[in-house]
Amino acid sequence: MKISTKGRYAVRIMLDLAENDTGDYIKVKSIAKRQDLSEKYLEQIISMLNKAGFVKSVRGARGGYRLSKAPEDFTIGMILRLMEGSVSPAPCLDGGMSACSRCSSCGVISVWEELQQAINGVVDNITLQDLLDRKKIESVNI
Repeated sequence: MKISTKGRYAVRIMLDLAENDTGDYIKVKSIAKRQDLSEKYLEQIISMLNKAGFVKSVRGARGGYRLSKAPEDFTIGMILRLMEGSVSPAPCLDGGMSACSRCSSCGVISVWEELQQAINGVVDNITLQDLLDRKKIESVNI
């Protein structure tokens, strides 16, 4: 499984919004500068986050974006699934056992299932708040 730039950047954008939350809306230009991302590409990604209700937006001079909920309410898995559609290591796991005619005789399906459980165990148990906490600890230890 390989996470696309869209998935990785979405996590970075959400983390940036969490990290820089002052109660005000944050401009795309500010996020793009801090994250070293193209404003145009960032706007595409943040538009998807906005449509999904992950961020709130306000237009105008004081406009911008902010998280729609607290950082502890967003898991990395939620963000990745929104952007990637799936985090399964094999396509046969996306549609259940009926998705592949070889599932009943597949010698490796159990490996793919274990891998999927491991992936879900990580991405579904790490929140944006966890990442913020890790950054604080890392900056103290430097």
